[in-house]
Amino acid sequence: MKGIKVEPEIEIQIDLNVTSYIPDEYIQDANQKIEIYQNIALCKKEEDIQNVIDEIIDRFGNMPSELENLIDIARIKYLAKQLKISKIASKNINKKTTLVFTFEPNEFELDLNQLVQKYGNKIKFSNGIKPMVTLEIANNHERQILNDVTEFLKR
Repeated sequence: MKGIKVEPEIEIQIDLNVTSYIPDEYIQDANQKIEIYQNIALCKKEEDIQNVIDEIIDRFGNMPSELENLIDIARIKYLAKQLKISKIASKNINKKTTLVFTFEPNEFELDLNQLVQKYGNKIKFSNGIKPMVTLEIANNHERQILNDVTEFLKR
């Protein structure tokens, strides 16, 4: 088509130290499990995620924490895509967790002043071919890691 610029899809790599899967005890049927994995992978916005959550709870009951983590990762992926982030990783160093956000080349569009005001000396910036933001968080609990990543992406 003429005149329509198509943005290439960014493939986002998530490497967080959290357990995220659908336990066999929760969904035994392999076909149903694959269907749920596909539904989660297709989420592009919050409304999609809420629809998947509603469907899962209606069909299978309250979700285990591993599945909640998986859904949070789907949420993180669509938020990261909006900011042109290609990779999010966590590293544990001396009982502290560090989150590393890697941006696509020439796509760094964050308000650095706002980030410094919010996070102070817990945040560092690295400008290179692929700019990176490193955020130190005190807690390495799975739920807190996911919450901190989500909060950072929503800023």
